[in-house]
Amino acid sequence: MATLRPVESLSASAVPARLRGLAISPRTFRLVALANVVWLFVIVASGAAVRLTDSGLGCLDWPGCSAGSFVPKDGFHAFVEFSNRIVSGVAVFVTLGTWVAALLTRSARPWVRWVTGAAFLGTLAEAPLGKITVDHNLNPWLVGTHLLLAIVVLGLGVLVVLEAWSLRGDSVPRWVRGGGLLIALAAAALIVTGVFATAAGPHSGSVAVPRIGSFKPAIWLHVRATAVFGIAFALLLAWLLVRRVWQLRPALLVLGVLAAQMAVGELQYRWTPALPWWLVLVHVTLSAALWSATVACVALLWRPGRIARTTMR
Repeated sequence: MATLRPVESLSASAVPARLRGLAISPRTFRLVALANVVWLFVIVASGAAVRLTDSGLGCLDWPGCSAGSFVPKDGFHAFVEFSNRIVSGVAVFVTLGTWVAALLTRSARPWVRWVTGAAFLGTLAEAPLGKITVDHNLNPWLVGTHLLLAIVVLGLGVLVVLEAWSLRGDSVPRWVRGGGLLIALAAAALIVTGVFATAAGPHSGSVAVPRIGSFKPAIWLHVRATAVFGIAFALLLAWLLVRRVWQLRPALLVLGVLAAQMAVGELQYRWTPALPWWLVLVHVTLSAALWSATVACVALLWRPGRIARTTMR
């Protein structure tokens, strides 16, 4: 529960004057950070559903759905688009609340306050970016940027959760930590090439704007990025299995999500060109889960010194 007490450890530059006399407990901040990352995950799936159901132009006005009605009166696409706007609006307030919670948590490190603030600004930027995307008839480049920004913010949310819950791993050699960074970069390349593949496929999000390139070259690039990620991660997993360090647990989570995503991806490729939108949505959602698990796994390589749960109050 939130409590009111003086905050001596926060600098004057870190917290607005009116908030300096307030504070929340680390336990409350943990719950807020967890709710934040869950909602950031939801917004990725929600936005992908709009794109894959061709509902991006379901509401042509902003912020209301149409000039004569703020909420949609009928139509599947209008309801899908407007529902995503509601989810996005809630995400703005959730990220803002997480930022304020970080400012009011005495034990929060300065970088946590900066990261939560950046996550809020990134989520807030999704609104005007969405308006620009609609104005340009769902240009695939803008749609892809929309998704990638949400993925970046989701990664920031994962980092905050690790810090809020004091999750740490065993100490590992420097070269292993460096290999972790390579895996994170490969995961980012995997997401970006996946965005290109979707933009070139049958569910690019727009019929008024040409797709980005052709489907097969985009898939070729995406498969190669998957191979790089898979090989780098397999090497790390083998080392973790031999050493039996604590980070093996999140690595096994990454392995499970990766296996599911690759199975869905193979099913997608064999189902082309009659590719159902819901299957692509499952793939995008698994991509967000893979990204989240990978960020957590790699970050834990850089966070040695496990802390027992009994020390957290």
